[in-house]
Amino acid sequence: MKLFSLLTLATAVTALYTQRTTKIAGVEVIDTQIVRDAHALIKKFPDYLYSHQLRSWLFGAAMINANATLKRQVDLEVHAVATLLHDLGWDMTPGSRWVSLDKRFEVDGAIGARTWLSEHPIGKFWAPERVRKVFQSIALHGSGSIVNYFELEETVIVQSIGQDYHGPVNGVSQQTYDTIAKAFPQTELLTGTNETFAWLAKIKPATTYGMVPIDTPISAPQDYQLACGEVLFAILNFLP
Repeated sequence: MKLFSLLTLATAVTALYTQRTTKIAGVEVIDTQIVRDAHALIKKFPDYLYSHQLRSWLFGAAMINANATLKRQVDLEVHAVATLLHDLGWDMTPGSRWVSLDKRFEVDGAIGARTWLSEHPIGKFWAPERVRKVFQSIALHGSGSIVNYFELEETVIVQSIGQDYHGPVNGVSQQTYDTIAKAFPQTELLTGTNETFAWLAKIKPATTYGMVPIDTPISAPQDYQLACGEVLFAILNFLP
């Protein structure tokens, strides 16, 4: 009888911690209330920005699914929330609560995600360590060479985001990548990114130094001049 009770308890505990999943564009992803709410938040953004953040999550989920170690060790809710909300700092809505005039967009996004979690009925009870991982990964997502020295989630989150620009990595097949891109097209990714960077340079130019690799001035219609210097940069010429 005692053994039966222990087995019943073990089954109940296992069920409690089994996270619900669903499929988007053929990719199995975690499907909890806080993830659904993060997804709902970014649906309010322009198509290019919404699709970029959603693809980042899906590319990352595909990468995790392809690696048993990652699937076992990565906190899937942390990964989902961070990738889905990583570009809150790109919100060009006038008076956006997510955008400051004195911080880099990555920091705005990190602060925004942390604030969102603190106000969420579930997120406000997250352990500080989980919130920290979301904050750090978003704050560092433009600094891939630095984030590799942090914890696993931070590295995986930044790699997830990078795939939208640089292609599949770490076990994500080209077929899986293309299926995601077909469901959520990348057609406006580069022009949208360029317009966002130009907007950032206009509203808070001092924060754009170091934002992206800048080598030499390039003449192109997409260039912009930083108000605090004479460096020109065309994002369309930088990205592959």
